[in-house]
Amino acid sequence: MSAGATSLFEPDGPGRWIPTELARGPWDPRACHGGPVSALLARAVERTVGDSPVDWQIARLTVELTRPVPVAAGLTLRAEIERDGRKVSLVAVRLLDGDVEVARARGLRIRTRELRLGDEAVQPLPDPPGTPADGAVQRVVWAVDDHVAFHRNACEHRFTEGGWDVPGPVGVWIRLLVPLAPGEEPSGAQRAAAAADFGNGVSGGLPYDRYTYINPDLTVHLMRPPVGVWIGMRSASYYGTASASSGAGFAESALFDADGRLGRSVQSLILDER
Repeated sequence: MSAGATSLFEPDGPGRWIPTELARGPWDPRACHGGPVSALLARAVERTVGDSPVDWQIARLTVELTRPVPVAAGLTLRAEIERDGRKVSLVAVRLLDGDVEVARARGLRIRTRELRLGDEAVQPLPDPPGTPADGAVQRVVWAVDDHVAFHRNACEHRFTEGGWDVPGPVGVWIRLLVPLAPGEEPSGAQRAAAAADFGNGVSGGLPYDRYTYINPDLTVHLMRPPVGVWIGMRSASYYGTASASSGAGFAESALFDADGRLGRSVQSLILDER
């Protein structure tokens, strides 16, 4: 990894990647944030080519963060097509630290086709969280703040409702400030995957100094490729009944871009006391 990184990952030969300091998480400088890892796995899903000459779009991406993903380590990325059809394709991706799997993903791709919807189409109102211009930049007040990390150096958050220091649901717009890989413009799906992993963090409803709520997974559904550099989110977290929890929860986010509603994301949460 080079000093003064300018991307989230650096290539290290065919199928090999090194997470830079910009991919770090907010708590442990040795481990990556889930957003960059999810974006890297989305990239692999997009770029895996099968026998069918089809223009694919990611409709669902399910990421499982099986172990901490080490920063500055040489990681191996392996992808294979599990199903190669004319309308639906299924891609499996594994990220390895040596022989140890640290993350995996399964991407469902649907063929791209332009359709004109008539007046008979009935859909809910999109209800976006304002626009990025409406939002305010806020500093993260609860994370370890003495090292370069993804949340503070590699992306920007503009809150239109709630905020880092306001417990509960939020409206926020997020954009990457650096590319995923050197010299590459991140795709819309990569931007959505990177932003969606913030859902549980931005909408935290428990005191940060007393509880943790880590997400071991992330599932993103997209009905079309995102456009523009901003991903908007309406995010909320749920932990159980009003007074008790079984130790599990979930966070969900409605996803938007400049053209309106584009999908949703859900994260399972492991709840614990510090």
